[in-house]
Parts: sequence; structure tokens; C-alpha cells
Amino acid sequence: MDSLNSEAFELFGQHIIWSDMIGNLLGLAALALGWRRSVWTWPVQFLAGLILFGAFYGHLTGSAGKQVVVMAVALFGWWQWRRRRRDGLAGDGRITVRFATWRERAAMLAAAALGTVGTALLFTAHPSLSWDPWPDAYIFIGTIVAMYAQARGMVEFWFAWLLVDLVGVPLNFANGYAFSGFVYVIYGALVLWGMRDWWLRTRNDARSLLEGAHA
Repeated sequence: MDSLNSEAFELFGQHIIWSDMIGNLLGLAALALGWRRSVWTWPVQFLAGLILFGAFYGHLTGSAGKQVVVMAVALFGWWQWRRRRRDGLAGDGRITVRFATWRERAAMLAAAALGTVGTALLFTAHPSLSWDPWPDAYIFIGTIVAMYAQARGMVEFWFAWLLVDLVGVPLNFANGYAFSGFVYVIYGALVLWGMRDWWLRTRNDARSLLEGAHA
């Protein structure tokens, strides 16, 4: 990890770290695969989380902890998507997506709010865990919610990532992880396109189910 955490190059006065760059490029690839509803989004996300954990550990505790969660949820999501694909729930061989129910949305919002407050209070009580308790807690819990929604094939996953990016981009720039900041800007564009694609996909899947029922 020492070599991965060395400087790769300098861009616009910002020092680009190898682990920061490689991990985020893999994360970008994972997001694109998620957009395409490919099960490979999860192993790529796991590898990205592993590399970024090494980049953040000892500097941004919340962001490092987030990567542990990313790896754990990536394993859960991989299992979920492989199981659902075997069950034939997607007509094109890929995962079927849907909107969350109002109850599921309320549960995720409540979990995000309570989790953020609880984690931030923990970070505040133990300053060694985080230099920025509230933003770190927000990113940490927001990532859990977003990836859980993705694992369940919910369109709301994209909205959750947008909310995480609103804090993640300035936080990465402020702490010297410039490449993370630049990549998260690209994430924003991919999230918007992916959101549109999944949104339209829910209509296509619903239409296919109706046609199958009539047949």
C-alpha cells in the first residue's frame, strides 16, 4: 500500500495519489456496470473499496469505514443479483429494477437520519475516529443506504448517491483527495443518466409483465 499511496502526478496544483486514482476509476467502472444492470458491478465495487480503504485509512476515518461497508454490501449485492438472475426475474438476463414502496422509502429515510446522528455523535465523542464527524457520518450512512437500495434493485439508489455526492465532492477536495473529487463530479453525470435509464426500465419491465399476463 505504500507504493499505491505515493503520488502519481500533479494536476492543476493538486497531488494525485495512485490508490485514490485507481480506486475511483474502478468505482466509476462499477457505477457504469450498475447502470447496465450487470452483476459484475459488485466484484468491481468490492475491489474499488479495498483499494480506497488503503487510501483513506488513517486520514479520513469515516471515508475509510465507508469502504469497509462498501465491501460488505458489495458481497451482499453480488449474492442478491446472482440469486435474482438465476430466478429469471429479468427478461434480458439482467436484474429487474423497480421503485421502492412508500414504506421502504420511509424506512430508508429513518435509518439514514438515525444512523447519521448516531454515527456523528460517536465520531464527536471519539475525535480520533474522524476530523469531520458530521460529513463523515453522512457519507458513511448515505453509502450504506445507497448500496442497500442498489442491491434490492431500487431506482432510489441513484437519488441516494446524488445526496452523498453533494457532501463527498467538497470533502474530498478539502482533504487533498483531488482525484476523488474530480471523479465524483463525473459520478454525478453518470448518476443522472443511470437514474433516467432505470426509471425508463421500470416502465419497460412493467409493460413486459402486463403483456406476459395477457398472454
